[in-house]
Amino acid sequence: MTAPLEVPGAAEQAAPEAVTEGMGRAIQGRSLWQIAWRRLRRDKVALAGGVVVLLLVLVAVFAPVIVAVLGHDPLEFHYDQIDPDLQISPKPFGGVSSQFLFGVEPVNGRDIFSRVVYGARISLLVAFLATLVAVIIGTVAGIVAGYYGGWVDSLISRAMDVFLAFPVLLFALALAGVVPDGSFGLSGDTLRIVVIIAIIGFTSWPYIGRIIRGQALSLREREFVDASRSLGARTPRILLTEMLPNLVAPVLVYATLLIPTNILFEAALSFLSVGIRPPTPSWGGMLSDATHWFQIAPNFMLFPGLAIFVTVLAFNLFGDGLRDALDPRAR
Repeated sequence: MTAPLEVPGAAEQAAPEAVTEGMGRAIQGRSLWQIAWRRLRRDKVALAGGVVVLLLVLVAVFAPVIVAVLGHDPLEFHYDQIDPDLQISPKPFGGVSSQFLFGVEPVNGRDIFSRVVYGARISLLVAFLATLVAVIIGTVAGIVAGYYGGWVDSLISRAMDVFLAFPVLLFALALAGVVPDGSFGLSGDTLRIVVIIAIIGFTSWPYIGRIIRGQALSLREREFVDASRSLGARTPRILLTEMLPNLVAPVLVYATLLIPTNILFEAALSFLSVGIRPPTPSWGGMLSDATHWFQIAPNFMLFPGLAIFVTVLAFNLFGDGLRDALDPRAR
């Protein structure tokens, strides 16, 4: 029988301290959010979309300061910039200059740059608040349906089916068109914004509700939910402290993908003249006004169209990257 082979220094090499310290480097645990952030940082396209989204939010927040430095009052007329015969700017590119960065509108000469900047406030405000309404309703309905099951699930699921089959655009056109100028103690632009947020939010919740319902059906069978239930935790506590934290990732991802859809919805309503009423600037309203002038003043349609395109693209790129980063199956 041969003696066991002895390797010099093997005991030192296999010392527990070396293993636990990772050969001189302390091993640090990472949370799921830290792992997701590392994945997101490697996705340059998603980061670029996030930077653009952040810039757009800053533009909307500081619109008065930006316009004061680089533009003019969005409601101010500049008839001196308009040819009285042609009704457009006699300067090339629709009057684009150092004073009017995007040119001027036909007929009245309003600053297109200022109106695009202020239009970002309307579009982002409506999109964010409508998404918030949809997320709250959809999350509550989805988690309740998924956890309770049975007739509760059937009732909520059928309500989702009804909303999904409803002609949303026709409903929005009808409702926004019949709302009087003064209702619920509100009037003017405030009333129109509230009505649009309500329409978009209450018709968008089934999409996120179905996603949360599917996740909740899986989570209610997990061990940590059974353990909490066996310890005597009541249903509200289980829903709020056990299941809801595990639904933050899909809610966050879908919210970022729902925002650009709501931006397009608001622009469509304004384009159809049932959204934000003039002279308040909105991207959809500017596109509607530009349909009569795009052949001789293309800048009037180009810049608000680009604003919508860039905003929707940035949110979609960031949302796709966030979805990949929060996916536990991604590598």
